[in-house]
Amino acid sequence: MRYKSKELMDCIIQFVDSEYSNLGRVPTQQQIADKFNITKQSVGQYLKVMANNGLIKLNSGSRGILTEKMQKSNNEILNIPVVGSVACGTPLLAEQNIDRYISIPKSLVGHGNFFILVASGDSMINANISNGDLVIVRQQETAEQGQIIVALLENEATLKRYYLEKGKKRVRLHPENDNMEDMFFDNVVIQGVAVKVIKDLV
Repeated sequence: MRYKSKELMDCIIQFVDSEYSNLGRVPTQQQIADKFNITKQSVGQYLKVMANNGLIKLNSGSRGILTEKMQKSNNEILNIPVVGSVACGTPLLAEQNIDRYISIPKSLVGHGNFFILVASGDSMINANISNGDLVIVRQQETAEQGQIIVALLENEATLKRYYLEKGKKRVRLHPENDNMEDMFFDNVVIQGVAVKVIKDLV
């Protein structure tokens, strides 16, 4: 492909920015190809030209695209609320549930709205989440298979790995602890998905 459409370049940048803003992640080259009905090879050629022209920066990996808007966004500092005990019947981020705020560079967590939950107990030790660790959570109401979520169960927030068993039409919450058994529900209220863990090194 010799001719490179400036209009398509602009559209690719807009699509990457939109996906990063809405989902907190950069689309893969295949996703870009599907979006604009071109081949993955063509996307790779376009990205190289765009990088050479200073429109984007390219890093290794299938999602290694950095736009100017993303660079500016990643320099921001977020003040993320630390959620303490959740009072019965009150929203997770209600004022009375917030203990303090912690400043985190946006580049560490990406885009979205976040809160920090203090891990309680040892149900997620195999996922390297221990009692007292600070878990950074992106607020969202849906999750993908295998993600660690914050689920609201009887007005109590719990961290578990999420699986949707479509055949049995039920949700399985998996504790990352060999001594604990899975929990099953017809449905759960998802408060967010865990993205980072802050812990003390002993």
